[in-house]
Amino acid sequence: MFDITSSKLLILAIVALIVVGPKDLPILLRTLAKYMGVIRHHANEFRAQLDEALREAELDELKKEFDSVGREMKGAIEQGGRAIDSNVESARREVDSALEGAPSQTAAGGEAGSEPAKPPEPATQPAPAAEPQRPEKTRT
Repeated sequence: MFDITSSKLLILAIVALIVVGPKDLPILLRTLAKYMGVIRHHANEFRAQLDEALREAELDELKKEFDSVGREMKGAIEQGGRAIDSNVESARREVDSALEGAPSQTAAGGEAGSEPAKPPEPATQPAPAAEPQRPEKTRT
């Protein structure tokens, strides 16, 4: 930034000694050192605030990425749930249709001279606890 060599510093020190004088030179140097410390403190504070702002901007980007990944995962889970629900429903329809067709096949396939086929007796076992049904989601 500043191109100050040792020869320039020596010339500057001689001029300061002549202008300020030998009595006031230590006071001047202490004052300069004090202000240089204040300037360094402000520069370090500014740098720390700048670094913090950059970190926050980086965190915001990461948060946006995580939110998008979360939305993608939620969509995939919902799609998987719908696929499972449709498979369960188709299996339920197949079982229902097989159960409806079973008594008529038994009655039609009976032998001559044998007793007529009786309809199946209702189950006496307690029904299993009903699973909570998922509410139907409507697409808008």
